Amino acid sequence: MIKIKLVILIIMSSSILAGCMSAAQHQQNLPSTQERETTVGIVQREIRVGMSGAEVAEALGSPNIVTQDSEGDETWIYDKIASEASYSKDSGGTGLIISLLAGYNREAGAVSTTQRTLTVVIKYGKDKLVKSFSYHASKF
Repeated sequence: MIKIKLVILIIMSSSILAGCMSAAQHQQNLPSTQERETTVGIVQREIRVGMSGAEVAEALGSPNIVTQDSEGDETWIYDKIASEASYSKDSGGTGLIISLLAGYNREAGAVSTTQRTLTVVIKYGKDKLVKSFSYHASKF
């Protein structure tokens, strides 16, 4: 009888400990809010001088701003900002038996916040084809 109770307590303690995840593990499980994120890699791989506006829109989507530069050339600006935050809290961890018998309880938590920005500037020539493009990315 005592052996059965001990086995049950050990199984319960193990399941409590196995269910704990860190903030980094929670963050990895977050679903992306976009099907395809705009990244520096996509800009480098997809955008080329001589592309049409339709081809650029197919690769990057609609620009945030369409304007003209000082030379009168059309300029498309993509300004992307992404924020991700995750929080993880762990309580216990000493085992159910020790917590119940000694009245000891341990809690720990972590918060992780990351922000990324990507600005892409695409300039079109008089022929309405990409004349030049530049980008700047940051993560903090």
